[in-house]
Amino acid sequence: MTDQRLILVLGDQLGPDNPALLDADPATDTVLFAEVAEEAGYVRHNRHKIALIFAAMRHAATALRDAGFNVIYREYSEGVPSLKAAVDEALTRSGASQLLCTEPGEYRLLAAMRDWQDTLSCDVHIIEDSRFLSSRADFEQWAEGRKQLRMEYFYREMRKRYGILLDLDGSPEGGKWNYDADNRKGWRNQVEIPVRQWPAQSSITEAVITEVNAAFPNNPGDLSQFYCAVTPDEAQQQFQWFCREALDNFGMYQDALAEESTLLFHSLISMYLNIGLLNPLAVCQAVEAAWRKGDCSLASAEGFIRQVLGWREYVRGLYWLAMPEYATRNTFGAKTPLPDYFWTGDTDMRCLSQALTQSLDLGYGHHIQRLMVIGNFSLLAGLSVREVCDWYLAVYVDAFEWVELPNTLGMALHGDNGMMASKPYAASGKYIQRQGNHCAQCPYDPAKTTGEGACPYNSLYWRFIDRHSEYLTKNARMGLILGNWRKRAPEQREAILQWADQVLAHHAPNAA
Repeated sequence: MTDQRLILVLGDQLGPDNPALLDADPATDTVLFAEVAEEAGYVRHNRHKIALIFAAMRHAATALRDAGFNVIYREYSEGVPSLKAAVDEALTRSGASQLLCTEPGEYRLLAAMRDWQDTLSCDVHIIEDSRFLSSRADFEQWAEGRKQLRMEYFYREMRKRYGILLDLDGSPEGGKWNYDADNRKGWRNQVEIPVRQWPAQSSITEAVITEVNAAFPNNPGDLSQFYCAVTPDEAQQQFQWFCREALDNFGMYQDALAEESTLLFHSLISMYLNIGLLNPLAVCQAVEAAWRKGDCSLASAEGFIRQVLGWREYVRGLYWLAMPEYATRNTFGAKTPLPDYFWTGDTDMRCLSQALTQSLDLGYGHHIQRLMVIGNFSLLAGLSVREVCDWYLAVYVDAFEWVELPNTLGMALHGDNGMMASKPYAASGKYIQRQGNHCAQCPYDPAKTTGEGACPYNSLYWRFIDRHSEYLTKNARMGLILGNWRKRAPEQREAILQWADQVLAHHAPNAA
């Protein structure tokens, strides 16, 4: 007689290639989904994120029931406190003697699940998540013995391993591995922005939206604008739209900041990759095929593929390599409490207000908004690393700790002692002006560093350089900037630093 198994499906494992379901048998296996308070509430998650995951879970459960599986589904309204409580109850209901689950994507949950073997009345099997293109063991092997873990070199190895954008002799198409220099054009409203078509909402999704609005009244997220696909087919349709309508301009304008558009030419598929509705290799191959058909530039194709095949796999590998100690790092000792307007968007800095409001309302921001607007301000103002990381984890629809923590702590805040980034991503207001047109709507002037109307990013930038000069002196890439600062007259430096203190008193009033 075959032992009965209980298969636990987590909220980021909702696609057909979940390893725990690949050999599942409807005759003997019971599948458990659970919307639990512990997972929905450990940070103040955006309502778009909660609605996406709950709706996608309910659709996945329906598909499994239609395939003949016995499915136990615990809705949030039932008040199940934790995954363990849901599992314990489901074991009793199903009579299963084994629990099977694909490993979770967050360290805290994996640590908790590893203790289940001692406390649950069954054998617990946590299997490797094979949906990623680089296993944790692969990344550890690549990292071993390297003094620096730079994404670019990892990315090249991944291109070779999967044969993506390679010439017949194995060299990179076009003669270069990276076309980032071609993908930095600022926005000046030069190109028509395509109109998006969002998935129609099923009765399941409509019910979830109503429930989430009622259960999480104080969380960010305007669900009257819910835009997410909640099934693999819907996610695939959204990706195909991107390939047809936006991919060709994606590369050129992926760093742009625009008053006219929240989304520009971005794909918005990271959330679908991160919960399993899309396959990362398949989307890379589709974008490569689009380039080979002449539907987009090589720079656009390479820029997109680098984010999925390179960056996404790299940050996951680094996360598991360095955790749990990684989460405690704080290179610059940043500890200023998060300003209240991070939860309202109510600041007169136009670029920051636009990025915050969009992130809060939609749970979406592209990488320059996250890195060079919100993250840059957080770095320059010395905002608490822990509070900033928790905010990013809460606000964005695609945020799970394995991807959020390295991107925020390591990339945006340079809080990991340079493990990820070769230099801090600090910039003045001139960078933001170059990338878009927010400055034209702002009361602050990116050409001014001090005095009434001066852009806050400017004086804060030089304050950051001055305050951390000892650390930055060790970085060869910062030599020119440090030299320019030190060449200024002492009274000029002092004036900038005093003005920066006034800026902080206004924009980060609890700054140390």
